[in-house]
Amino acid sequence: MSTEADTCRLYVLPKLRDGGWTDEHIQEQRTITKGRIVVVGDRKIYRKELKRPDYLLRYSPSLMIAVVEAKADFKGPGDGLQKAKEYAQMLDLKFAYSTNGKGIVEHNFLTGKERALTAFPSPSDLWARLSGHLAIPGQEAADRYLTPTRAAPGKPLRYYQENAINRAIQAILRGQTRVLLTMATGTGKTDVAFHICSKLWRTQWNIRGEPRRPRILFLADRTFLVDDPKDKTFADFGDARWKIQGKAKKGREMYFATYQAIAADPTRSGIYRDYPPDYFDLIVVDECHRGSSNDESNWRDILTYFSSAIQLGMTATPLHDDNKDTYAWFGMPVYTYSLRQGIEDGFLAPYRVHRIVPDIDATGFRPLPGEQDLHGRDIPDQEYLTPDFERLLSHKSRTEAMARSIAQYLQSTDPFAKTIVFCVDMEHAEQMRLAISNECAEWVRRDPNYVVRIVAEDGKQYLSDFRDVEKTSPTIVTTSRLLSTGVDVPTCRVVVLARVIKSMTEFKQIIGRGTRVREDCQKYFFTILDYTGCATRLFADPSFDGDPVLETVTPIGKPVVELPEKVGDPDPVPPDCVLVIPGEAQLRKFYVDGERVEMAAHVVYDLDAEGRRLRAVSYTDYVAEKVGKIYRSAEDLRSHWTRQEERDSIFQALEERGIDLGELADIAKQPDADPLDLLCHVAFNLPIKTRRERAEQLKKNKPDFFRAYSKTAREVLEAILEKYVEIGPSEFRVPDVLRVKPLPQYGTPGEIMTAFGGPEKLGQAVQELQELLYAS
Repeated sequence: MSTEADTCRLYVLPKLRDGGWTDEHIQEQRTITKGRIVVVGDRKIYRKELKRPDYLLRYSPSLMIAVVEAKADFKGPGDGLQKAKEYAQMLDLKFAYSTNGKGIVEHNFLTGKERALTAFPSPSDLWARLSGHLAIPGQEAADRYLTPTRAAPGKPLRYYQENAINRAIQAILRGQTRVLLTMATGTGKTDVAFHICSKLWRTQWNIRGEPRRPRILFLADRTFLVDDPKDKTFADFGDARWKIQGKAKKGREMYFATYQAIAADPTRSGIYRDYPPDYFDLIVVDECHRGSSNDESNWRDILTYFSSAIQLGMTATPLHDDNKDTYAWFGMPVYTYSLRQGIEDGFLAPYRVHRIVPDIDATGFRPLPGEQDLHGRDIPDQEYLTPDFERLLSHKSRTEAMARSIAQYLQSTDPFAKTIVFCVDMEHAEQMRLAISNECAEWVRRDPNYVVRIVAEDGKQYLSDFRDVEKTSPTIVTTSRLLSTGVDVPTCRVVVLARVIKSMTEFKQIIGRGTRVREDCQKYFFTILDYTGCATRLFADPSFDGDPVLETVTPIGKPVVELPEKVGDPDPVPPDCVLVIPGEAQLRKFYVDGERVEMAAHVVYDLDAEGRRLRAVSYTDYVAEKVGKIYRSAEDLRSHWTRQEERDSIFQALEERGIDLGELADIAKQPDADPLDLLCHVAFNLPIKTRRERAEQLKKNKPDFFRAYSKTAREVLEAILEKYVEIGPSEFRVPDVLRVKPLPQYGTPGEIMTAFGGPEKLGQAVQELQELLYAS
């Protein structure tokens, strides 16, 4: 009877080679995910199991074509087919195989049929089947598709990036004029764009079939979204790169521009018109959800003018009511990789939400009759609620209360955790900066740039330092909208929502500031401090990160998409605008100071064990639920507790569910309790015993156990028991505990083992000690 490893070595590899698959075609045991991150307590994390197919088969270096799962020879050949199919769907493959080394079962996603085989199909056989499905016209186009994708130095492509690149290239080579990729923030959209452009450029693809490299335009709406890709990601293009600013320059192949730099305005007709309409072969529109295709947008004019070019849109936000124009222009995405999938795969960081309610938000603010603001203006008599603060009415004490809460959170966790505070407008961002600076005066005294404002008109000089993983300053930045999209802050650990957000698109962009994982900086998850209720409301929205209900897609002239029901109303008063109050001069808002504001409520929400939804339950209730699902009773749990190996399995099972026994002891205010008693108390309502009580009970009820050993051995056992009282059951590990004071005073580990009659008898004695300790 062979194992799976034997099956792979003795049977599967020879059969693959017989089918024409060489070592260049075969990837064995390639890890394709990182394992979902589960947050355990406040600081620890646990990664779930990695996904690792037995074999990935590549037709060419850039094209995976099939997956193979192997089972031991005593199992059926199709026993691994379900897992192979799951991998195939993840990897966008059309052929999945399962084998026990003797028989082979194939699932063909193109036909939906399964069949038993005696040999693996050859690479050419699978490509012949797949190429007919892809419908890429012409051998030359197919060859371009199969050209290897050049990986950026030190950055091998992840499976979903390969999927996105292949899907986009397929669409382009088929002549699809508008192509959309939807990929969550932090999943490498710019890298994907580079590989698509690089492959087309190196193979001299262009829409007119001329013997030349394509001319490509990379468009974005912010300078740093253009400069970073140009200078870093696309550096491989060398002198072919050119940033359009001031005048139109021809003769290059890889162009970069912000749409503001080339669009028309009241003083000019638009630089883009200095290029012929058929000049570009491909236009890449980064962050295309940012109003790129609505009827009033200058981007719409640019895209319409260059309508003969293939237009590739890149966005992080799935279809919602507030970005429907983008989807109407580009059509539905050819590939989607969601935030939820990124978290499930372990490539993106999970989040913890703190919903913090200022008391003035809970009660509302209503001015007294005739009350005036700080500038002597009568405040209109109405009730001001959360959406009104800092839009209609600026409340200084409320801003100071938020600043105080933010400072307290950082001081209690990590004062140098990179933090972005999203405010209502630029003025509010400055008020918040000042208030946080005053609350963090100790740190500001050491570094004047500990807290800065980064908005459209100032603070940009701090942006590169804030993004730098090596620099701690600035630590906290306040902003309005500038940092909501496209800015890579890999070490951002805290996102603060100090303004109301109704746009699902903007919300996902803001959340994306924290989703990047940086293992070298020990950044595995992030925290959202939500003072306005946006996070808890929008995370609970059924459309969040889900697949929208698409009713119809009618490609007439341009794609027309029927959209799901409206997600949210637009913001009632756009930030930084002039507010007109009847009977008053034009005002921005009313300004009040008011009584000291406190926080009325603080609730912590965590992703559930499946990573699907936020849940707000007390930690002890959560532990009780999870322990109760694993063990039927306290006796069932105790029966698995006395042996160290089984206890380790319990600890691992708890960590997988985000349960930290140290945090549980702190919350229950039982630092001296035995972990078993603590779990039984929480899950099964049994009384708690301290470790000291258990130890004293053992010595009182079982004196004969200690008398059975020599003086030295007895003192060693008593010392181990005392270490248990001091630390916990981890001190029962032998021989490790023999090296911890005071045990070395009884001799070396070898000498102590001799006192028991050998290591085996020492182990038996410590095991009996545990069984007696936990007998009741």
